[in-house]
Amino acid sequence: MSTPKRFFIEKIAEEVSLEGEEFRHAKNVLRLGVGDEATLLDGSGREFSAVVVRAEKSRLIFHVVGARESNREPRANYCLLIGALKGDKTELVVQKAVELGVSSVIVFASRYCAAYMNENKLERLNKVSREAAKQCLRAAAPPVEYCGDFSSALEAARSYDVKLIACEFLSENEGTMSEINGSCAVMVGSEGGFCEEEFEEAKRAGFCGITLGRRILRAETAAIAVLSVIAHGMGELG
Repeated sequence: MSTPKRFFIEKIAEEVSLEGEEFRHAKNVLRLGVGDEATLLDGSGREFSAVVVRAEKSRLIFHVVGARESNREPRANYCLLIGALKGDKTELVVQKAVELGVSSVIVFASRYCAAYMNENKLERLNKVSREAAKQCLRAAAPPVEYCGDFSSALEAARSYDVKLIACEFLSENEGTMSEINGSCAVMVGSEGGFCEEEFEEAKRAGFCGITLGRRILRAETAAIAVLSVIAHGMGELG
């Protein structure tokens, strides 16, 4: 038996309507109709079982029949800060970060960053987050935010208990990824990496430098690798 299709709904009530892009996908791709079941998500961490009771020209009407807490949401709180990457690489990183259980993603600009961000690209990244959340059966889509400069990105991570920055010119770790107590924010640079001044500013903001081994990793590889280690260390992959 296949898993019911999953849709994000802004507000859950006894009867809700699925409209816009989610409706078009449900109708034209998934071919949902009256009597079909689905799981509705409002980002609260709960899953709502629902049945299509009416199909209209521009929306599907669902009747909600039950609710339960999701067991797929991470117990740990960790955030990825990633320098904006060229092409569709940032989308790849957001997708994998959501699968690996992050609570949020912050994309930022830095000195050696060659990519740019605008409102349309940011909305696209949030759409990628929603689609990844549905695919991996999460009940909430981590928000993707943008910081236009390095200092703003550091400030956005101020409340996290542990703050790490992956830096390619370090020879040894100043912090650990394997034993983390409390919430964690990890920062990975763009294709150009970080300059010495940015690294020193990050240290003043409470970040500890970490190295990802003897080889230089692509930015997207580094982000996925470091999140995997952190997720394992925080008990999310065990």
